[in-house]
Amino acid sequence: MQAWRVYENGEPSEVMRLQEVERPTPADGQVLLRVRAAAVNFPDALLCRGQYQIRPSLPFTPGLEVCAETEDGRRVIANPALPYGGYADYAVADAAAVLPAPEALDDAEAAALHIGYQTGWFGLHRRAALEPGETLLVHAAAGGVGSAAVQLGKAAGATVIGVVGGPDKAAVARAAGCDVVIDRRAQDVVAAVKEATGGRGVDVVYDPVGGAAYTQSTKVIAFEGRIVVVGFASGSVPSPALNHALVKNYSILGLHWGLYHAKNPKLVQHCHEQLTELAARGAVKPLVSERVPLADAANAVQCVADGTTTGRIAVLPENGDAV
Repeated sequence: MQAWRVYENGEPSEVMRLQEVERPTPADGQVLLRVRAAAVNFPDALLCRGQYQIRPSLPFTPGLEVCAETEDGRRVIANPALPYGGYADYAVADAAAVLPAPEALDDAEAAALHIGYQTGWFGLHRRAALEPGETLLVHAAAGGVGSAAVQLGKAAGATVIGVVGGPDKAAVARAAGCDVVIDRRAQDVVAAVKEATGGRGVDVVYDPVGGAAYTQSTKVIAFEGRIVVVGFASGSVPSPALNHALVKNYSILGLHWGLYHAKNPKLVQHCHEQLTELAARGAVKPLVSERVPLADAANAVQCVADGTTTGRIAVLPENGDAV
């Protein structure tokens, strides 16, 4: 079979190599999956760079999110178990973590439903307790993680303000459902948010960016607001001023979605049921901006790393053989 392999850490386009390798053999408690689609995530780039919280032994195959087929013919979504990631014809996953693919979504959309939407659901509902009628600010609202949070915020009855970089991404954020879109390259984000909220600020911030975005969030958060820290796509990890949180009476909430697999896996299953229902009635639909063959996976990961994409890129292996 074909698989992308990383033998040394660095930029994805430089260290990912497409090779012919042996089909992986699942360990006890694991299943073999024929990959139908793999969604590209920013953590894939961090894995290649050796900067992710999980550092698999070299060599490994990246690809953290797939729609796949099991040996008994079930269509599922899963997070592959490294080192046998999803940028390959076949991957391996822990059997307990395999979930049924929503019938309402095609393979590429189903692959993209898992990490971004689970993270958004846990961030908005489990951590921030977003209520109908509240105002949600989403940074990087045109990206895969951000657009998922936008859709989930709208489904929860919130008014959603999206921050993006550039007019093309602004159009994507509007299409995703944002009530207000702010182009950080052309507008003062803080002034624009205050204008949109009548000076009150926002109840919840969803921040996968960090850096300057986090600083902006602290200036527009409302009384008893909640800032959900999801990641640091900017490459800059902020140091929060806790005296400021005290004076303005807001909460800073961290979210590491992967911990729920170990600490409370039943919640992951519950979340998937909620997402499947939302997908069935059209309330959420992953934004797949591009579908590329397996041969273009390294370039796709690099584009996500460079921040030039919108929504999700899906990698589609050409292997059509049955498992």
